[in-house]
Amino acid sequence: MKRIYLDNAATTPMLPEVVECMAESMLQNFGNPSSTHQFGRTAKSAVETTRKQIAKYFNVHSSEIVFTSGGTEGDNIVLQNAVINLGVTRIVTTKLEHHAVLHTVDFLEEKYGVEVVYLEVDQKGCYQIEALEEVLNASDKKTLVTLMWVNNELGNIAPVKEIAEVCQRHAALFHSDSVQAIGHVPIDLQEVKVDFMVASAHKFHGPKGVGFLYVRKGHVVKPMLHGGDQERGVRSSTENVHGIIGMGRALEVSLNVLNEEMARLNELKSYFISSLKTKVPGVLFNGESENLRNSSPTIVSVRFPLENPMMLFNLDIKGIAVSGGSACQSGSSKGSHVLQACLPDVEAAKTSIRFSFSKLTTKDDVETALEAVVG
Repeated sequence: MKRIYLDNAATTPMLPEVVECMAESMLQNFGNPSSTHQFGRTAKSAVETTRKQIAKYFNVHSSEIVFTSGGTEGDNIVLQNAVINLGVTRIVTTKLEHHAVLHTVDFLEEKYGVEVVYLEVDQKGCYQIEALEEVLNASDKKTLVTLMWVNNELGNIAPVKEIAEVCQRHAALFHSDSVQAIGHVPIDLQEVKVDFMVASAHKFHGPKGVGFLYVRKGHVVKPMLHGGDQERGVRSSTENVHGIIGMGRALEVSLNVLNEEMARLNELKSYFISSLKTKVPGVLFNGESENLRNSSPTIVSVRFPLENPMMLFNLDIKGIAVSGGSACQSGSSKGSHVLQACLPDVEAAKTSIRFSFSKLTTKDDVETALEAVVG
């Protein structure tokens, strides 16, 4: 049985060239980057070369890039620092965010009494710029706005440039969890003035356990972990040299063909959507999944007309790896917090499946998945 992997929003397979460069690094760059001898300097040079490379991709300075263990750590560093060190007393977000953000916000509200404002979203899960403007107008409190660049369940691409402009007008900080955006949509941080952005390598064919945090120059970020002075004192811990190098290579491969891949995946996505409409009467698409201009080319969130608690299990039995979007598929008693936040209860309770593509996904993979869904 051919196994088809369509759960790339959860994690992507590492590319052979990424594995190769990491294996080479493990043999050659085994020194501690904090050591002053030649072995340490060689490892340090490899880390700094990758830092400069990543900074160049996003049109920022290398001093604004901090290496982390991934998106969750990056989100925690930003949110906790904003409250503890930057004087933030109010956080504006939505119920659609990743739990790395939502759970941290809950913690900050409980421990420090931070005011939390949840913006309303429409039934497609779209942020409303007017609502954000209204909330920021309503208070003079030092505010951090935290909104995802690309939603991990719906695939919606947020109007981040407009959000950043609104935040600037009101002197609010803007943090964007960009884990699902990096490597999949164009990002220029001189054009989009976010203050903080986080990334995780395993979402763009790199290794797990490594990512980076962008901190716009001028913001002071202090370490959550105390120990060494690595990463300019922002993130204590010996750098994950091989992971960082693998992440740099994965990002290079992804961004070198970004436009071509976006076009190819959008074509594949369009075919998948139109085929589902033909083969499954009454099928619907969550969020902006159906809108190629407003959603990531990698994510399609499908809501089926009839409840089918065994659908995710049956697809797995047929060799199709995907993710569920409601309680009956995910095994969670709470279901998808994203779908519950933007859909009426009767719709949120229906069977939803997230299909997510990558540069390794082929049309044959999509055909096989379609047969499994319909069969």
